[in-house]
Amino acid sequence: MLESLIELEGSNFTLTVLRIYTKDLNLIKKAIQKKIKEAPGFLKNAPVIFNASGFTKINFILNIYNLIKKTGLKIVAITGCNNLQLKNQIINAGLPVLKEGHKKKNESENLFQEKNINDIYEKTKIIDQHVRSGQRIYAKNSDLIVNSHVSTGAELIADGNIHIYGTMRGRVLAGASGAQDCQIYCTHFKAELVSIAGKFWLSENIPISFFGKTARFYLSNKKLKVKNII
Repeated sequence: MLESLIELEGSNFTLTVLRIYTKDLNLIKKAIQKKIKEAPGFLKNAPVIFNASGFTKINFILNIYNLIKKTGLKIVAITGCNNLQLKNQIINAGLPVLKEGHKKKNESENLFQEKNINDIYEKTKIIDQHVRSGQRIYAKNSDLIVNSHVSTGAELIADGNIHIYGTMRGRVLAGASGAQDCQIYCTHFKAELVSIAGKFWLSENIPISFFGKTARFYLSNKKLKVKNII
């Protein structure tokens, strides 16, 4: 009887990964608060993954973990810890650890020789309808093409590139799985937020000269860049 009352199922979600490059707790707190203030609609009470790579002391990781929680961000799990002893200490402290999968070297080297390309990448996802406020479109392991308008409050997410051939007013996130060579193409740009592989800009961070015009977003040296589409 009880088994019919709940169900556990797999699903796909896009989560923000928080990487920290300093050990100054005061600076970490100020930097997170600044980011939340810049994008409250995107980051306030947002679920995040804390990447603890680069840190080797359990007490320091616990301090950062508690600090992040106090800023309002909701930590879903900790990742990036390759030291088995430290990982066990994190688990014993009652913190969630995200298990990361790793491909075998030979499998990675022979990926295209041993598998058909269609078994690796899904077909490009194409949306012909108007994407309205509150809707979220996710193209897993593929590019996303939208042949219509995207309203304010809507969200486009793809593990690959994203093309919008209408007015783009919502949020657009390419390279959701971390691929930094992905790009975003808009024919009529008016987006609230643009992100590639976790690097994002709000509308106020983008030069006004691109609004209402064509725009191509890409990463260069891990920094977000924008150009007009020729």
